[in-house]
Amino acid sequence: MKLHIWTQDQENYGAHDWDGKDECPQYWKFKGGEDFFVKGIKNDADATVAVMALRSQIEENSNYFRREVMGWELVANDYMTDFEKSQFEHEGQIRFKAKELAW
Repeated sequence: MKLHIWTQDQENYGAHDWDGKDECPQYWKFKGGEDFFVKGIKNDADATVAVMALRSQIEENSNYFRREVMGWELVANDYMTDFEKSQFEHEGQIRFKAKELAW
C-alpha cells in the first residue's frame, strides 16, 4: 500500500500589485493542487501520523500563495492519479508523476 495525499493551491491576485507596505490586498483564487505519494504505509493509523509529520513539507502559506492538504487515502502500489492516467492514455507515458515523499 501507499499513501495518496492531495492538496488545494490558491494564488493571491491582490499581491501582484502590492508594494510590500501595509497589509497585502487579499484576492485569493483557487489554482488546482498537487498529488503526493508516500510508500510503505500499512494502515490508517500510520497514514494519519505520516500526513501530520509531512505537512510542513507539503503545505505553504505566504502573502502570495497557499497550499493545504485537502485529504488522503491508502491506495494500491500501482495506483495512478487522474492526471497520471490521462498522460498514459494520451501519450503512452507519464512525464509528470506525482511527487514521492519519504517518511
